[in-house]
Amino acid sequence: MAKYEKGVSVKDISRERIGILFSLAEENKEDANRSARYVEHARAISAKQRVRLTQNQKRSFCRSCGAYFVPGKNLTVRVSRGRVIYTCKECGRVYRIPIGKRQEL
Repeated sequence: MAKYEKGVSVKDISRERIGILFSLAEENKEDANRSARYVEHARAISAKQRVRLTQNQKRSFCRSCGAYFVPGKNLTVRVSRGRVIYTCKECGRVYRIPIGKRQEL
């Protein structure tokens, strides 16, 4: 068997696996340790293969502690002064996301 199949990119495979890991984290959001572990694996694949995470994937976990965000459980969401403010309840990290004119949340 060939090391790489013709027409299949390693980055495409890694993007697919990252998507699968984030969907598993979403399914298991009640178990904080398991979902954080899925996010950790997805970030490792992203870093190793130099694949960027999508905007939705980036905003679904805390970059400081690695916790998968579940609003109301470990995430506080506020809207103030034209910004959406995410506050992680695990580590206290605050993310301020500007609201653009045509940006959908």
